[in-house]
Amino acid sequence: MKKFKLNDGKDMPSVGIGTYLLSPDEAEASVKEALKVGYRLIDTANAYQNERAVGRAIKASGIPRGEIFVETKLWPSVYTDTEAIDKTLKRLDLDYIDLLLLHQPAGDYITGYKMMEKALKEGKVKSIGISNFYGERLDDLLNNAEIKPAVTQVETHPYYPQTEMKEKLNEYGTKIQAWYPLGGRGNDSVLTEEVIKELANKYGKSPAQIILRWHNQKDVIVIPGSKNPEHIKDNLNIFDFEISEEDMKKIDELDKNTPFYNQTDESLDGFAKWNPDFDTQK
Repeated sequence: MKKFKLNDGKDMPSVGIGTYLLSPDEAEASVKEALKVGYRLIDTANAYQNERAVGRAIKASGIPRGEIFVETKLWPSVYTDTEAIDKTLKRLDLDYIDLLLLHQPAGDYITGYKMMEKALKEGKVKSIGISNFYGERLDDLLNNAEIKPAVTQVETHPYYPQTEMKEKLNEYGTKIQAWYPLGGRGNDSVLTEEVIKELANKYGKSPAQIILRWHNQKDVIVIPGSKNPEHIKDNLNIFDFEISEEDMKKIDELDKNTPFYNQTDESLDGFAKWNPDFDTQK
C-alpha cells in the first residue's frame, strides 16, 4: 500500500474506503470486507450516521489499531459543542482519531477548527484538516489556523482536477483527498470517456482503476465508496502498474475545470441548521 507523508509528518494510506450514503449495516459490511482485502484507510463522518458501524467493523477485524488509519468529519452543527470530539470517539469506540476534518465551511467553523487544534494537542486526534472549503472561506480558515490543515477533502476527478487548489495549498504542504474520485454516483461520464477506455485496454485495467491510479500518481488520496465486494477489491488493485507520462497527459486533457456539485450559500446555511440523528443510529 502506497502512503503519503502529511505536513505534520504522519503517514496516510493513498487509497481508502469511503462510507458516504451507506447505511450502518452496509458500512459495517463494507469496512469489514475492505480491511480483509488490505485497505487500511477508512473514511466516515458525523453526517453519514454510520460511525458506530465503522467502529464495530474495525474492532471485528482483529487488525491492530495502529495499522488502521481512521478518518471522520465534524458536522457544522457541532462546531461549538465542546464535547463533540469526545462524542465522536465514543461512537467510533476508539481512543483517538487519525484524521479529523471540518466537514463544511458552514456555521462557526473557526471555533470548530480551534477545537480540533486543542484535541490534537491533547492526543485525541493525530492530524486535522478540512473538507469542501473554497475561496474566501478557505482563506479565512487558513488565516486563522495555528496548525495548517494536513488534508483537504474536495471534489476532484479528471473533469475537475483542482489545479488552482493544489497550487494554493502547496505552500502549506496540505494534501488533496478526492471524494467521488470517479465522478460521483450517477455520474459515469468520466468512466466512459474514450481515452479512459483506451487506456484501460492498454494497461489491462478497468476504467475505474485507471482513474484511481491517475489520482495517486498526482499525489491525491482517494476514498472510493462501494458495498460491492468485487469493486472494493478492484479499487485497491492499482499498485501493480504505472501510467506513462504521455498517457497521464491524455487524462489531464479531459480537464473542464467544472465540478458536478456546486456549493451555494443556501446549501451551507442548511448544513449549519441540520443536526445528525446521533441518538437512534445503529
